[in-house]
Amino acid sequence: MKPIYLYLSFVLLITSCSSIKVLDAWRGDNINSIKTENILVIARADNELARVSFEKEIADQIRAKDLKATESHKQFPGHNPDKKLSDEEIAALKTKIQQAGFNGVVVSVLKDLQTTTRVTEDGGYYTGGYTGGPYGSYYPGYYGGFYGYYGNAMSYATYGNYVPTTINTSTSKTYILETVVYNLDQPDDKQLIAVVTSKVDNPQSVTTTAKQYAQAIAKALQDK
Repeated sequence: MKPIYLYLSFVLLITSCSSIKVLDAWRGDNINSIKTENILVIARADNELARVSFEKEIADQIRAKDLKATESHKQFPGHNPDKKLSDEEIAALKTKIQQAGFNGVVVSVLKDLQTTTRVTEDGGYYTGGYTGGPYGSYYPGYYGGFYGYYGNAMSYATYGNYVPTTINTSTSKTYILETVVYNLDQPDDKQLIAVVTSKVDNPQSVTTTAKQYAQAIAKALQDK
């Protein structure tokens, strides 16, 4: 398991198609209390583009439901959400959030990264030596009957075309993300109102992944 402060900038490095699946979603009985809150949206990212994209898309989904939401990069542009804070810095952040009038928070964090590498080998064999037959690109007409095949000079050992060996390596990446929702008007031990854990396979781009992720989160958190 990777530490909680892994970076969301991963989305800049992947080029294949993405797939997002919600693995688990918990909603407290008081989830509707967030509807009246002024919500701060935070994405823990060391990369500014990733932070801005995720915060914007999640905030847009919240605002689409006629709720009030503000991205942390707009409200606190000098704040680094990926920096591990001391107790004193946590207290200072609490004061800033209270003074800004926020009483709800939605924070998204990359929790784990899983990399899978697949190696496949092809070739390394001889073919019939002809590529225009009716039985596929490597199998000419004499393959159709046993005796025709058996008597053909090209069916003897070492005859034909050699297909060189090729080795292909592909790498897939799976990211586990967590989005947590808090109501700051509640007592410290009762502020948690929702948690959504999602799996993102091979994200395509910052903006595409952020939009798809935000939509998945919004669907998971909608009223029962």
